[in-house]
Order: sequence, then C-alpha cells, then structure tokens
Amino acid sequence: MPPLIPHFSALAPNYDVFLCDVWGVVHNGVVSFPEACDALMRVRAMGKTVVFITNAPRPGDAVIRQIDQLHVPHEAYDGIVSSGDVTREVIMQRKHQSLHHMGPERDHSIFKGLKVEFAPIESADYVVCSGLDHDETETPEDYRARLEVMLKRKMFMLCGNPDLVVERGDTLVYCAGAIADLYATMGGEVMYAGKPYRPIYEIALAKAEAISGKKADLSRVMAIGDSVRTDLKGGRAFGVDMLFLTAGIHAEEFGGRDTPNTETMNTVFTAAGDMPTAVMKHLIW
Repeated sequence: MPPLIPHFSALAPNYDVFLCDVWGVVHNGVVSFPEACDALMRVRAMGKTVVFITNAPRPGDAVIRQIDQLHVPHEAYDGIVSSGDVTREVIMQRKHQSLHHMGPERDHSIFKGLKVEFAPIESADYVVCSGLDHDETETPEDYRARLEVMLKRKMFMLCGNPDLVVERGDTLVYCAGAIADLYATMGGEVMYAGKPYRPIYEIALAKAEAISGKKADLSRVMAIGDSVRTDLKGGRAFGVDMLFLTAGIHAEEFGGRDTPNTETMNTVFTAAGDMPTAVMKHLIW
C-alpha cells in the first residue's frame, strides 16, 4: 500500500488535470472544507485544470448552485460533470419512452428542459432512480415491493447516482446506488450513470481538454476521491492515478478520521482489487 502523505503539494507538480470528487472531498453536505478548497485553488494557480466529477443525480449547474450555498469558491474548480448530466443524455436517447421517477422532489432538476412523459410504475417504460424518497428514515428494503413490480414487468432502471451511501454532516444516508444494487441482485437490468463507469470520466476529461485547450496525457491525470467503490475503482479502471482520502465515507471502517489504520486500509484496498497511487487523510496543501 502507498504511504500516507501529509501534503497535496508533494503530488500537484506531477499532474496537469485533476478529476476531483465533490461530496466527501470539498464538503460533507452541510459545510465546505476550507483546506481542501484552498488546496484546489493553489493547484489551479499553478496552471493545472480541476474538473469536479460527482455522482450527484442533478445537472452540473444545479450542483454548482448547491456548492455555492456551502461556500465552495468558484476559484477551486474549472468545471463540473455530474451523473445527472450522464443521466440526461440517456433520457434523451429514450425520448419516446415514458418513465417513472424514483427519488425525492429535489432531484426533479434532472428533467428540466427535457420533454419527458412521466407514468406510474405499473405502466412506465423504464425507471429513473435518483435516490430514496426519504433518505433519512428509509432503507433500500423499503423499496423491495416496488422493485418486484418492476422485475415482473422486466423494466430497465437508470441509476442517476451509483453511490451506496453519502455523508450528510456526521450521518451516512443511503443513495440511489443502494436501491439499484438491490434491483440488480433480484435480477433486474440496471445502468449506472456515474462513477465508477467510464462515460462520466470521458465527459469530464473532454471538458478538461476543452478548458485547457490541449490534449490530456493520461499519465498526468489524477482522480481524487473518498469512495473505494466509485472513486478508486472508477479512476483506476479509466487508467489514471488516484489519490484516496481516508477521512470520508470509509473513515469509521478505517479506524477514525484522524487515526486511519494502515493494515485495515490495505485489507480493504486488496479486497477491492485496486490500490490508490497515494493516500491522504484530508485534502490539505
């Protein structure tokens, strides 16, 4: 396993493009992390390109409005690509089909500007799952009856957020990926729109190249994130180096935010079949 490093400044000169996770890296859903934002502003001041890459099931501009409220400065990033953006592309490809939305009202921005026909689960052509209706009180098991209806109808599910859980303050809440995984284990057909799947990385890298005006060398691209399932697996499968932050959603599993256990981390990474290039507790310059 790579050693735990204290400062991002040791890595930054070796890369030109950073594909950086948002939730868990620059904020926790309640407050932003000033030191992480500062580190990204410093790396951009060096002439590097930072594209936020997030599994938020909303369009990128909606995510920007959210992180504005959390005081994540615009100077910390050049652009943003969300799983909501990928989801919208798939919906447009199915424009003659009706859909059923499974998720909270706040995610409806994902459909904004699209000609979408909504239908009940009993008659829709497919389902777009962006999360749980009430993620602070429900679990994926609460959706099993609905998933059984979908399975009987052989319905396709488009998962707008492949994350299983996310931190909201100090609490972990379930995401759309947990429902999608349950449906998949039941035998249902699922497409995951965001990380760790390749399309979102391709869109993010293309955005980075458009911003910088030059072709990116994959050996000088680094992914940053705090999830083994999405960030580590996604970045490595895409063929780029990966900086893993231990104080995110795996913090308790690793032994605490400030005291990660190296042996435990090594076991988790080995079991996942992927090793990060570098490991830090928090993103700090």
